[in-house]
Amino acid sequence: MPGANPAGHGSAYRVRAVARVHARPDGRGGTALPVLEGEGPLALRRTRGTGAEARVLLVGAMSAPLGGDHLTVTAEVAAGARLSVGSAAATIALPGAAGGEARYDVRLRVADGGELVWLPEPLISAAGSELAVTTRLDLAPGARLVFREEQILGRAAEQPGRLRSRLTLRIGERTVLDQELACGPGAPGGWDGPAVLAGHRAVGQLLVVRPEFADAPAAATTVGENCAIVPLPGPAALVTAVAPDGLLLRRTLDAALALIERPVSPVR
Repeated sequence: MPGANPAGHGSAYRVRAVARVHARPDGRGGTALPVLEGEGPLALRRTRGTGAEARVLLVGAMSAPLGGDHLTVTAEVAAGARLSVGSAAATIALPGAAGGEARYDVRLRVADGGELVWLPEPLISAAGSELAVTTRLDLAPGARLVFREEQILGRAAEQPGRLRSRLTLRIGERTVLDQELACGPGAPGGWDGPAVLAGHRAVGQLLVVRPEFADAPAAATTVGENCAIVPLPGPAALVTAVAPDGLLLRRTLDAALALIERPVSPVR
């Protein structure tokens, strides 16, 4: 298996796998994918796009991440290219025979004039699993982005595993957002209390970056009882939401995205 290292053979990780996609203008008004590579449990498939947009689906070729695995997904979007990335199904973090914490790293880069829509299915933290997710978004000042992250703590009627998630957004040379959430057994006390998840088992966020937000920032508001839209410098907007289940979480995030993308008049 490409990228696979059995535990005990010079690595603390059971499986190492990398998926890469690069998007470039094709010179005919569309988007080409000169790099579309996946290995091990990370398979990439190009699907039918719309207009200038190229679409890619991340398909899980095997159960992962398991304890001890290290998975990495990278995407680069050049100036003038448009890329949309989704996944075929939810990602489930499971305990593995190798034991230990698994890692899942996401690295996304978008150049001036490029656009990336990143809408994967949720990550489910199953009982007994240990997973650290790190996501770094590096955007040029004129880039455009819609990024969604959804996490479900436990499958039906089970306790969650331990999940650590860090999300960093940089626009130009400026760090606009750097936040971390830890949940499940061994996480700092209070993660399930009223100041954090308040007993909910689904948590998600959206990041929307638009150059026009420099003149007309997204308005700070709430969507229902458990969702907030907050303008960020840069220009960007952050949506955070909690919900009792993944279905309600998705509906809430979709409603917030529709509200953010509603046309607004520039500030005078």
